[in-house]
Amino acid sequence: MSSEQIATLIAAAILVFWMVGAYNRLVALRSAIGGAYAQVDELLQRRGAAVLALAAALRAPLAGEQGALDALLAAQAQVRSTSEALRTRPVMATLAAAVVAAESLMTASSSRVLALLEQHPDVLNDAAVAPQVAVLRETSTRLGFVRQSFNDAAVSYNTAARQFPTRLLARLYGFGTAGKL
Repeated sequence: MSSEQIATLIAAAILVFWMVGAYNRLVALRSAIGGAYAQVDELLQRRGAAVLALAAALRAPLAGEQGALDALLAAQAQVRSTSEALRTRPVMATLAAAVVAAESLMTASSSRVLALLEQHPDVLNDAAVAPQVAVLRETSTRLGFVRQSFNDAAVSYNTAARQFPTRLLARLYGFGTAGKL
């Protein structure tokens, strides 16, 4: 073998090793997004169970406010469906945007129900209602932290996918842009 052939083989080997390393890095970062979303999803499911139990417990005491309870249940259903879609593809920016939109509806409707409960302290202190309200408030607080973890993972992935020359490889293998919650 001539020195030109050896140099070509070395250059080709370096290129192949770089491609494998860059691909593995993008896959690892994409997996980190999935792991971060698993935490978000767990809290969303926990909050969803609390919302369903709270709505069932409030049907009789707040009979005059069925519209608020129906809005809460509709918002929860939308969060559940968008969350299920994002669970399968946590890197898709459009699905993350759908979850954000559903979460804004959920925040508005749960705030309305909690405000109604503040006007009825006897209902708020009921044994069936108080634990569900506590779970609802606690998960809302924790969701902020796990969303930040998801967003940090998405930023790391997007940054790595945009760097040159990894950008060429990301485009070649179909790595998209991750959305933020």
